Amino acid sequence: MKKIGRPWLEKKYHLEIDREPYFCTFQYNNKQFTVVNYHAITKKRQPETEIKYFKFLTNDYPHINLIFASDFNAPQSHTVFNPLKKMGYKPVLINQKTSLKRDCIMDECLASEYDNMYYNSARVTVKIYGVVPFYQKFNSLKEARTISDHIPIWAEILLN
Repeated sequence: MKKIGRPWLEKKYHLEIDREPYFCTFQYNNKQFTVVNYHAITKKRQPETEIKYFKFLTNDYPHINLIFASDFNAPQSHTVFNPLKKMGYKPVLINQKTSLKRDCIMDECLASEYDNMYYNSARVTVKIYGVVPFYQKFNSLKEARTISDHIPIWAEILLN
């Protein structure tokens, strides 16, 4: 796999999206895909007011195979994702919490379904996917949270 061209910040919606999405294109076996990395505003600031613009990004780049990999600060079940889903985009994770609580309660250490990837199911097939529960290697959640308050997510994909 190799990186194609230069990565870029998408500034078209810079007034509507606080932290602009970062695009980077890769090529594998003569097929390309572009990862769109994004970190939404906090839940109390209503991230859906930004996420709703992602449907326009697919129209702005109709010939690019976009994969949105983000901390959306919203679960995949939120209605803001319905336009993307209607366009054939699917979430990699369903009902998978990815943010760390402050303290584990009865061995439950994860709080919310915020991190996910959305892919165009006509262009990508997800083979396997998962999360990395790194916090289990630490003595406490407080110690783990010095690394991150989210667990990493991953997916192995096939380009159609």
